[in-house]
Amino acid sequence: MRFNFNSSEPIYLQVAQQVQEAIFTKTYLEGEQIPSTTEISRDFHINPATVLKGMNLLVADGLVEKKRGIGMFVAEGAQSKVVEKRRELFYQDEVVKLISEAQKLQISQTELMELIKRGF
Repeated sequence: MRFNFNSSEPIYLQVAQQVQEAIFTKTYLEGEQIPSTTEISRDFHINPATVLKGMNLLVADGLVEKKRGIGMFVAEGAQSKVVEKRRELFYQDEVVKLISEAQKLQISQTELMELIKRGF
């Protein structure tokens, strides 16, 4: 994990994103225990409350589950949830923007599809 302490993005969001990325890339597998709040805060010199806030976002999203007295674990189906979320973000952030720009350039749907095929 790497954190940018000079970023305008809050550290707790960076914690959540880093763990989510590890779930996405299967660094942390479903059912597997992830580093504890204490471990992350100690290893990266981050306030434990900040780390916990990030972890709680993942719990709320159903990606991580807390097992009292044992630790935090990647929830079943978490990887597919991350993929689904990223696909939707890709559509919203990239595809919609691409179509809008194509329309401004008067590129037809057929032409756009050909450009995409060419790029693949």
